[in-house]
Amino acid sequence: MEQNTTIFGIRAIIEAIESGSSINKVYLQKGLRGDLYFQLEKLLKKNKISSSIVPTEKLDRLSKHNNHQGAVAKISPIEFYELEILIDSVLEKKDKPLFLLLDQLSDVRNFGAIIRTAECTGVDGIIIQKNGSAPVNADTIKTSAGAAFKVPICKVDHIKDAIFHIQASNIKLVAATEKTEDSVYSINFNQPMAIVMGSEHKGVSNSVLKMADYKAKLPLLGEIESLNVSVACGAFLYEAVRQRM
Repeated sequence: MEQNTTIFGIRAIIEAIESGSSINKVYLQKGLRGDLYFQLEKLLKKNKISSSIVPTEKLDRLSKHNNHQGAVAKISPIEFYELEILIDSVLEKKDKPLFLLLDQLSDVRNFGAIIRTAECTGVDGIIIQKNGSAPVNADTIKTSAGAAFKVPICKVDHIKDAIFHIQASNIKLVAATEKTEDSVYSINFNQPMAIVMGSEHKGVSNSVLKMADYKAKLPLLGEIESLNVSVACGAFLYEAVRQRM
């Protein structure tokens, strides 16, 4: 299994960004200064790459005590797809594609479990937001049982822009939410469809809910008010599979 790659040193990270490497996160030492650092800072902002200021001890651990020069980056072990290219290529091959959008999902193990279920249910692509989403790292790939190498994953600047493009491509959007009276079993999944799942704590954001063509919930017959997001996602995806069989 390909592991998450760590690179260290300001110049090496700058070169990785400029070469188009997909960087999950950059860790920086407090108080860095100098032309190279400011060049890196500018690139991080331009490419909307997540970064954190951390103690030197963490940088030492991440770099395994190599000369990190105050900067360590984690590179994604997979290549991400361009949204427009993916949707166009899928629509050329399929009349009823199935996409999955994850709105600020943050837990890597939930993410990995969802990727695994998506692969098993024939999902054509997963769309996540660059900022605030769980990274595709070694834990994600391990939990996905390698499915992260099989299901196309797109990173977008804003999830709402992805929704605009999806809906402009005549693909309907259903949001998984408790803020509705409609059951998942009342939704017609036998059409071009994208399912949006929300974050572990807040669910689908209100701005995304307003854009959805449909809203649907799962029946909860016990006393607990919500399901784990990866379990709920599996229930939605298999309802789509059942209707399409």
